[in-house]
Amino acid sequence: MKLIILGAPGSGKGTTATVLREKYDLAHISTGDIFRANIKNGTELGIEAKSYIDKGALVPDSVTIRMVEDRLSQDDVKNGYILDGFPRTLAQAEALDEILAKNGSSIDAVLSIVVDDEIIKDRVSSRRVCEKCGASFNVRFKPTKVEGICDECGGNVIQRADDKAETVAARLKTYYENTKPLVDFYEARGLIVEGSNDRSSDECIAQIEDGLKAKGLI
Repeated sequence: MKLIILGAPGSGKGTTATVLREKYDLAHISTGDIFRANIKNGTELGIEAKSYIDKGALVPDSVTIRMVEDRLSQDDVKNGYILDGFPRTLAQAEALDEILAKNGSSIDAVLSIVVDDEIIKDRVSSRRVCEKCGASFNVRFKPTKVEGICDECGGNVIQRADDKAETVAARLKTYYENTKPLVDFYEARGLIVEGSNDRSSDECIAQIEDGLKAKGLI
């Protein structure tokens, strides 16, 4: 089962992908993880990507696409995978088609996680993260026992710049401009499976599984 997961920042893509990965023995392929692994291991692609990142520039599609193609050639994807963070644009989606076509393969379904914008803004702006260990908290739903101190390691718990209300609004705008058209692109192929994450991740996952069952994928 070869899947793509789409959703706005803060929609719960990561949580959904993790549950499906564990339940159906799929590889969870996050572009963020791919970048970090290549840079850490000093690969040719990692060095090239880092040269752009160090200058504060966007990594070109050509580099990202080659990283994804390399990742899809590894053994752990043979049972299936969930692509998270790629494709982000129509150009990347077309490049992915070409990559898969080389091996006579194609995407089986595209999971679209839908959440009301106001709910996303509320969830994300109340999120806090430990500077030391990366543990995640929420001032409304999962506060730290001692304000500003991580329950796990005692490190400082902060609000990331990306999680501030004004930044979230800007990220949503970018998402709708660049990534939302992918839903229309894949909808035209009959590949979209939608899940609403307005209320709970369990409900969202149940809706997705119903959609995958209807397609005969699970």
